[in-house]
Amino acid sequence: MVTALPRIGPHRLAGRVILAPMAGITDRPFRQLCRRLGAGLVVSEMVTADRRLWHTPKSRLRLDHRGEPGPRSVQIAGGDAAMLADAARVNADNGAEIIDINMGCPAKKVCNKAAGSALMRDEKLVGDILEAVVAAVDVPVTLKIRTGWCASSRNALTIARMAESAGIAALAVHGRTREQRYSGEAEYDTIADICSALDIPVFANGDIESPERARRVLDHTGAAAVMVGRGAQGNPWIFREIEHFLNTGERLAPPGADERAAVMMQHLDALHALYGDYMGVRVARKHIGWYLAGVRGGEQGRRVFNRIEKPAEQRRQLAMLLADALPLADPDGTRAA
Repeated sequence: MVTALPRIGPHRLAGRVILAPMAGITDRPFRQLCRRLGAGLVVSEMVTADRRLWHTPKSRLRLDHRGEPGPRSVQIAGGDAAMLADAARVNADNGAEIIDINMGCPAKKVCNKAAGSALMRDEKLVGDILEAVVAAVDVPVTLKIRTGWCASSRNALTIARMAESAGIAALAVHGRTREQRYSGEAEYDTIADICSALDIPVFANGDIESPERARRVLDHTGAAAVMVGRGAQGNPWIFREIEHFLNTGERLAPPGADERAAVMMQHLDALHALYGDYMGVRVARKHIGWYLAGVRGGEQGRRVFNRIEKPAEQRRQLAMLLADALPLADPDGTRAA
């Protein structure tokens, strides 16, 4: 069933499947690849709101969005309202068309600095941050949260209402508490309650790993779109597969061997080009490892690939692996995600 595509401020999304921001993963090559393969919106890796740290190579790369089509969504993270507002303003001046505030990251190094999902424990601070960032920029501001800090403090609905009142343009909700991190199964009842209470678009996140799951989650929650994170690791085709299923009710044929090989090679080359020889081969290891998880002999191939230190050697080894690789299959005969 085809429905109207969601909007974030003036921006009409290209589809109902969004790439979730993931630190160390959703860099420019991966964002561009996922967008090309059907993502309706892609969100950058989180950038610290502390501008004093923007001189690092990691931050400089995360702030670079050259060549990317719009709308460009940049996620910022921090625990100080004035600092987050300043970071939002600078990113908007540098071409960000959507500012996303991170209140969902469960990582200790983020939560220990009273940022990410740790912010959900301080609703007064949440309100201050939302109001400050929305007031600081003319572009739409979005927010990503979890269901709460722990099972005894599920306050996502309260914060969602605060977000809408503060002028947040769209809200993404991961169906787990911070305490759960990524364990267990995501729950969608909280997301459904939020969708019922809000007029702004809500995006459902958590365990969206198949077209069928995406359809069930949208039907159950009433969300405007789904947000895919880990399900896209090694499987950027998931965006077009979900979108096709949502529009037709039919499974799209999985990519053939030639397309898989071409995409993996293009991704590898883009990582080398962005990060350079030393970091490029290291960043490539995790991405290629995820791709190889979907082929027979992939684990052995991953171990060999991870010992390589030169870009050209990585490319040669990947070509050899792809020449011999056979896709794994799910019980229904489809390729494993």
